[in-house]
Amino acid sequence: MIPAAAELAVYTLERQHRLLRTWVDDATLLAAFTKQHDEVDVLLATDLAIATARAERFAPGRPAESMLNRWLPAGDLHAMFSMRFEGLDPTKPFVDATPMTRSPRTEDLTALAATALDAYGIHRPRYLRLWSAEPRIRGTHPDRRFLSAPISELQPHDVPAGLALRPAAKVDHYDEAQTAYDAMDADHPAHAGQAALQDRDDLQEAADVGLLFDVTVDGEWAGYVSATLDSGDTAGLPTYVVQELILTPAHRGHGYGPHLTALLAQALPDKTRLLTGTIHAANTGARSAALKAGRHDIGGWVQLPLGGV
Repeated sequence: MIPAAAELAVYTLERQHRLLRTWVDDATLLAAFTKQHDEVDVLLATDLAIATARAERFAPGRPAESMLNRWLPAGDLHAMFSMRFEGLDPTKPFVDATPMTRSPRTEDLTALAATALDAYGIHRPRYLRLWSAEPRIRGTHPDRRFLSAPISELQPHDVPAGLALRPAAKVDHYDEAQTAYDAMDADHPAHAGQAALQDRDDLQEAADVGLLFDVTVDGEWAGYVSATLDSGDTAGLPTYVVQELILTPAHRGHGYGPHLTALLAQALPDKTRLLTGTIHAANTGARSAALKAGRHDIGGWVQLPLGGV
């Protein structure tokens, strides 16, 4: 039997990082998690019409039922298994098992992998994605992590002379931002699989609500930072999400990165919120900058290879 959303929320709450539970009260967290599980996990487990539409889009010819979420045992724990596609790309299938009765451990991996393949092997998933407040689980590979802190704790200090943010009404430097990403990918080939420039329309939406900023150095455009309030990843928590943070090649390597988080935090209108962003655990530069700025790793995903292609 599929648990009610409120029951799933209790399991999710107990698996959270202790810092999050000091920043946000349990009642608020439970309400947010219940809403998320109801609108996503339980819905995708019960709505055959949605499953049919997903099968038609991602796996034509496969049974619609193969797209339904499933609440299944794996050893002595239960998890909500879900068929997903990385970047909504039908050629990159994976299984997610985020709602879970307890946090996964290394000794659970064999059973979790077997259950995932038994449920969704028809789609040849490449990996099983698990959520953990711990930075790593032995036997898994890194994935994205949540780096977060209360805005009130992210205070600028020792900001380099000339470094500043200014509100951007238009996305006037999109091509330059893409060039900056291309340069980063050329210097660090793994970066292409870890981060990508946000869509121009998404950045313009941020600009329209005052959440897109030009980074300037001595008045010269040097990059973008932006935030959003709309992110499924954060389950409705009271947080701004870092949407974009990019510096041009000429302005990289000067130690600006950690200062951008604090400058962005103090430019945002609601200082009672958290500031959260997802960074791939293998993206050491971005992760180091976020930690230096005062953000904390409060949890994220790891990948367990399943051998799919």
